[in-house]
Amino acid sequence: MIFVLLLIVAYFFVTVKLRGNAPDREALKPKQAILFIIAMTLLYVTKGSPVDLMAHIMFTFHMFQMAFLYLVIPPILIVSIPNWVWKELIHSKWFHPIFKFMTKPLIALLVFNGIFSIYHIPVVMDAVKMNIFLHAGYTILLFILALFLWWPITNKLDEGYQIHGLKKVGYILADGILLLPACGMIIFAPTAIYATYTDGEMWLKAMELCVPTSTLSGLAGSGLSPELFTNVAPKVDQQLGGVIMKVIQEIVLGYMLVKVFFAWYEKEKLEGEEINKAALLQHHPKHAE
Repeated sequence: MIFVLLLIVAYFFVTVKLRGNAPDREALKPKQAILFIIAMTLLYVTKGSPVDLMAHIMFTFHMFQMAFLYLVIPPILIVSIPNWVWKELIHSKWFHPIFKFMTKPLIALLVFNGIFSIYHIPVVMDAVKMNIFLHAGYTILLFILALFLWWPITNKLDEGYQIHGLKKVGYILADGILLLPACGMIIFAPTAIYATYTDGEMWLKAMELCVPTSTLSGLAGSGLSPELFTNVAPKVDQQLGGVIMKVIQEIVLGYMLVKVFFAWYEKEKLEGEEINKAALLQHHPKHAE
């Protein structure tokens, strides 16, 4: 909670106080401020509330957490930050080459979905969940890659930073397809495949990420397992988690597709009106006036 509150304070300090009255720095819009608060609230709910604890007990909550952390929060965050802040960050000498490369549509798609899929290979995920440094590092890395993933279709900068039209539609569809292998492996596995959700000792080790070690120290060898906290069978829990991840992704991508369609429709309509007006002026100048 303290971390999220500090982010909110830093956001308003940069976008209001540091902006000053510089003419090339647009004022913070109320909509942007609201979206940032929403993003921070979702971040707290996802990583700071009991949802984080439940994510170590039930795989369903883990995938719910992943869906919001990487599919919902990043696009909201990108839109909530004023363009001048993005420009100054992007054009910084050390960051510009990395950002330019990582936000190339094909690179952004392949890297995020590749790292996300590798994370959910059972041996990788079990190892990450039992090491606090690996877990924190992987979480931060995936979040940064998610920002790169959403950048080409959500940023509000000039033409050089965006993709348009059919390219944007193809990008959205490709993102949905590339997540299928990971979700398919999770949903259609014949058994529960993650030991940190089925093996008592490994589960207790993973719980150290969100529960004090002193609380867990006396429970080793007690036979305690996540199954004691839920009536849902591990396989069903795993399948439900995979379905939730895919459903949330389809909802988010569907919303993006609708936005892209209406933006394209308005652009085509405006261009059509301009063409008709130009033709009318050429052939009937007096009538056009």
